[in-house]
Amino acid sequence: MKATLFVREFLLNPRTIGAILPSSDYLAEKMMASVCFEQAKYIIEYGPGTGVFTDKILRYRHPDTVVMIIEHNREFFCILNEKYQDEKNVIIINGSAEHIETYVKEHNIPFVDYIISGLPFASLPLHVSNAILNKARYLLGVKGKFITFQYTQTKVRLFTQFFNQMTVERVYRNLPPAFVFSCYNEK
Repeated sequence: MKATLFVREFLLNPRTIGAILPSSDYLAEKMMASVCFEQAKYIIEYGPGTGVFTDKILRYRHPDTVVMIIEHNREFFCILNEKYQDEKNVIIINGSAEHIETYVKEHNIPFVDYIISGLPFASLPLHVSNAILNKARYLLGVKGKFITFQYTQTKVRLFTQFFNQMTVERVYRNLPPAFVFSCYNEK
């Protein structure tokens, strides 16, 4: 079901759906590896798709942690809304990460500890990527972390324009293999 939906949505929206299949459980674990769930108060997820990373976030988070998930694709949003509608402290938005400052203001989120991103920066227009990353940098400050995955390393330079520290890990147990980027700023 999920794989068929991903294929269909990818074919209909190849610039905004960055994958033809959902991410693997192994990739999801690697994405969560540098998140300190016991201390995180606010976690935002960009482009959750059908919720592979969201499931991990909700499994590991502290019960009081507020999780905001932002999904642009209407089909995926409907799946997420049904799947997580009864979860405590979960905000589900059908919108764009470009408007994150509006969403955090509307929901009284004063800062963000982590942004977990499934956005396909390789296929997004540069001005959209720049806007999303600039707002992420601002919301995370010097204490937060931006964690994303990509299928190539072509966007390393883009990420380093917004974050002065970054680790990269290759994940082979995903189809296709991916790179996990953990980005943050130090003073």
